[in-house]
Amino acid sequence: MVNWAKVGWELYTTADQGLKLWDTLWRAARPLGGIAAGRGAFNSLRLEKGYRSFGTDMTYEHDPYEAGVGFAVKADKEDFVGKAALERRRADVRRKLTCLTIEDPRAVVMGKEPVYDGQRAVGHVTSAAFGHTIGKGIAYAWLPAELAVAGRALHIGYFDQRVEAVVAEEPLFDPAMSRLRG
Repeated sequence: MVNWAKVGWELYTTADQGLKLWDTLWRAARPLGGIAAGRGAFNSLRLEKGYRSFGTDMTYEHDPYEAGVGFAVKADKEDFVGKAALERRRADVRRKLTCLTIEDPRAVVMGKEPVYDGQRAVGHVTSAAFGHTIGKGIAYAWLPAELAVAGRALHIGYFDQRVEAVVAEEPLFDPAMSRLRG
C-alpha cells in the first residue's frame, strides 16, 4: 500500500485476491463519491501538478535545474560530490523541461512529438495528457531555455498537423499546494 500525494492510495495484492479486494473497496468507496481511476488519471493529475516522471520526462542525462527539480538540491550544504559541477550548471541552464498547454480539445498529443518555433524544430514532447481538472491539454517538452517563457506560442507536430501550444507557468493546478495541506 502506498499513500499517493496524501490524497489517494495505491494498493498491491496478489492476483487471486484482486477481485475480492476490488469488490470490497468499490462497495465502501461508492457511497463516499469514490471513483475508479487508473494510470491515465494519475498521468493527467501529475501533469497538472507539474510532477516529473523519471525515465519519461527526465533521465540521468538531465541536471536538476533544467528538469525543474532544482528545489530538491540542498546547495547550501557543505561540500558534496558534484557540488561545484551543479553550481556551474545552475548558472548556465540552456534547456528546460517546460509545461505547455493546448487549448484545442480535439488535439491529440501522446509524447515524443517535435515542438516547433515557426518552421524550426526546437524540442520534443516527453509526456502529454488531457488535464481534466483544468479543461485543456498538457504537454511537457524539452525546449531551449530562451523559449521556455510563459506565454510563448509554439506548435507541436502531430503527423501532418501542427497543434498550437503555449508555454505555461506551473503547476497548473493548486499552485499554492492548499489541497495537499488540507
